[in-house]
Amino acid sequence: MAELKLALLSVFDKEGIVELGEKLVKGGYFILSSGGTYKALKAGLNSDSNILEIADYTGYPEAPGGLVKTLQGKVHSGFLLDHKNPEHLKYMLKIGAHPIDFVAVNLYPFEKKIAEAGCTFEDAIENIDIGGPAMLRSAAKGMMRNGRPFVVVNREKYDKALHMMTMYNTT
Repeated sequence: MAELKLALLSVFDKEGIVELGEKLVKGGYFILSSGGTYKALKAGLNSDSNILEIADYTGYPEAPGGLVKTLQGKVHSGFLLDHKNPEHLKYMLKIGAHPIDFVAVNLYPFEKKIAEAGCTFEDAIENIDIGGPAMLRSAAKGMMRNGRPFVVVNREKYDKALHMMTMYNTT
């Protein structure tokens, strides 16, 4: 499998995401992203040549209302499977998946939202994050099994995560 350095950025809190994207692109990473994060990166980066919307990567369009974006086999295979394992590699090649080396994800602010005066039941439902927690768990399991991807959820730790990834890169 050709060495392709992939990062997946999918965040509710967009603060600092463009700067993170710039550092990743400068480091030779290709960025996968979705929804508002994709739009923020595309608008904020000098070049969008290293940014691809998740739907274009997976081949599955984003569901209406953005309900399903990252819950896709190619994404989670990139987190969980070990491209150094021949059986895993064969499967990844079959479905067109690539190892994902870095993940930045943060979750919808459910508790904050439901504490707001006037929060409706519909507002609360829209702030139940499904893809974010699934990615976090999948990526964390991949990190424990395969030494990648590096996962960061706190924008204040983006630089530290990049530094650690560089120091301990096992891809």
